[in-house]
Amino acid sequence: MSLFRQRGFAIESLTIGRTHEPHVSRLTLVVDGSKTAIEQVTKQLYKVIEVRKVSDLTNDSKVERELALIKVFSRNSSMRAEIMQVVDIYRARIVDVQQNSLTVEVTGPSEKVDSLVQLLRPYGIKELVRTGVVAMARGTVTAPKDGAVTAPRQGAMASREPANLVAISSG
Repeated sequence: MSLFRQRGFAIESLTIGRTHEPHVSRLTLVVDGSKTAIEQVTKQLYKVIEVRKVSDLTNDSKVERELALIKVFSRNSSMRAEIMQVVDIYRARIVDVQQNSLTVEVTGPSEKVDSLVQLLRPYGIKELVRTGVVAMARGTVTAPKDGAVTAPRQGAMASREPANLVAISSG
């Protein structure tokens, strides 16, 4: 992480998980930084023994997803019905129902998650947790067997510059 801090990156999201290969994990970072700075970090990452591959998918087609759990106040049955309609429009799911709250699960591009969060704010968000972004190349474009990808995140909020999504395979 000091590698990113030294170059002035703000880490917006960090996820890690197993891959289809035994003993290989994939780390996904969403960071702010210029193209030149990202290139420098990529060069530095190759010096880390555990890193197998860093690729740039900036101009390639990709699938990007994030999961969020949103606990929303629902003080009465009419409020609960309204929330359920909004959730249905977003093809999200209600995963927990309590007397005064509903917990919503939404999966999709960050923009979809951001949009649903904004629509639920007026009801009162009691708690919110997001996984961070995961991504991979679309269709026949595949990462190398032990590969990972680097790609830009399509702007999560219109008011700021898009961040860069960096996925690293290590093992």
